[in-house]
Amino acid sequence: MRRAARITGTAMIVAGVLAVAWVIVVWQWQDPFTAIYTKYEQHKLASSFSKRFAEYRPPVTLRPPTTKRDSTTIADEERWVKAAATAYRKDLREGDPVGRLIVPHLGLKIIVVNGTGHDDLVRGPGRDLRTYMPGQDELVYVAGHRTTYLAPFAHIDSLRRGDRVTFVLPYATFEYEVTGHRVVPADDLAALQSHHREQLVLQACHPRFFATHRYLAYARLVHVEPRVGQPYSIGAAGSLA
Repeated sequence: MRRAARITGTAMIVAGVLAVAWVIVVWQWQDPFTAIYTKYEQHKLASSFSKRFAEYRPPVTLRPPTTKRDSTTIADEERWVKAAATAYRKDLREGDPVGRLIVPHLGLKIIVVNGTGHDDLVRGPGRDLRTYMPGQDELVYVAGHRTTYLAPFAHIDSLRRGDRVTFVLPYATFEYEVTGHRVVPADDLAALQSHHREQLVLQACHPRFFATHRYLAYARLVHVEPRVGQPYSIGAAGSLA
């Protein structure tokens, strides 16, 4: 009986140590098992997005032919990008790859999925279908996990004002600048309301391991490089040479 008790006690201690070690690993990095699945899904998404990017052709009606490219204004480029973004959003289905999100401060370079359902977020961060595409002058809302499935937003709370976020889409590449953050209750749907201005929001559960609140990191658009057209910075004015 004593031997059995010692074996049981030792097993419980080992199990406890392993449990603590597991929590530390997930806290500092991520769940390695779910990460394997997401890596596989990301590989498929990246392949699909690369094909979509290579084959993308903007609708010819979006940009009227012109022989005076030096007279094109920033407003002209913004209108074209907005039209292209609207068309792209309508063409996507839930689960499709949207674009490549790059956040240098987080060491993140990942494909965003169209949708935020469970089956979407296990494949990567997802764009909330109730929000818009970059370039539409509206809210772009992207949610992601913090501890599982590659934990793309594990350290979202380390983002600071001025950090850059790049979103690569077939019709244009958008560069954003982090402006701040906010923590809201998990059921606060007001965070999904667009205020009719271009704004990127990255969202993750808060605190880690819990889902009582949401951590929101806000970013403003600062630069756009259209796939067809000329780059422009937000807030500039005049013609593009």
